[in-house]
Amino acid sequence: MTERLFLAPDGDLRCIWAGGSAGELIYHDTEWGFPVRDDRRLFEKVSLEGFQSGLSWRTILDKRENFRAAFVGFDFRVVAEFTEEDVQRLLVDAGIVRHRGKIEAVINNAGRAVDLVDGEGSLADYFWGFQPAKGEGQQAAVAMAKDLKRRGWRFVGPTTAYAFIQAMGLINDHQQGCVIRERIP
Repeated sequence: MTERLFLAPDGDLRCIWAGGSAGELIYHDTEWGFPVRDDRRLFEKVSLEGFQSGLSWRTILDKRENFRAAFVGFDFRVVAEFTEEDVQRLLVDAGIVRHRGKIEAVINNAGRAVDLVDGEGSLADYFWGFQPAKGEGQQAAVAMAKDLKRRGWRFVGPTTAYAFIQAMGLINDHQQGCVIRERIP
């Protein structure tokens, strides 16, 4: 079990993945796994998880403020109105990951988020409807990814959906022995 933990500078044990950088440790201790019900933050996170596909989370985390600026704070109602001109602008923005498919997916998904809010009331209501029972996180992620795909979302497969479920606090996946695990409501 301790191979999944590391001793942080404050002398407490944390999930091993949080030991890669100061930014990852702060993210681990203040955001990852804490329940989120804010629609804009949920859209941001599902978008960033899509951008992470094939990359490290550290890369995305280091560019997060640039992503926020590029995608107007992940206001999905505004992003849904982005045009090809916006795609071209984003493709030359060195502050973000310049991948046409991922950029276009965020724009597409923003439109699908608007539709989802119109039908479900909020992104939070929709995503929290997939909150898994203990030990069923993978099944919930597969179900979420399948439903999002049915609704026209892109770049949100089961791996991305599981990372999203973990990060947004639908489950507490901090390792046993991690000091933060006990701080999660």
